[in-house]
Amino acid sequence: MARPGHARSRPSLKEDEDEEAEDPVDAMISRTGCAAQHRELQECMAARQDWRHCQPQVRAFGECMARRQRAEEPRRASGSRQAHPSPTGD
Repeated sequence: MARPGHARSRPSLKEDEDEEAEDPVDAMISRTGCAAQHRELQECMAARQDWRHCQPQVRAFGECMARRQRAEEPRRASGSRQAHPSPTGD
């Protein structure tokens, strides 16, 4: 019979570092400039446990992300036109 705790292993130092690393989703949201709105939404959700009670925060986060997306569109469009000229020469 195995001793109690025999199958357990201590987490490696690398695993401890991974737990402290920033969440990839949080990192992505930080790059959008909407981290404050996202944090407020998360705090509301944690407190209220129901997204329906957090509609102002949902709207604020959604509007921030939409502004970011609109700001990205002109850059994407100009980049794609340069990379793939139209056959008509436009």
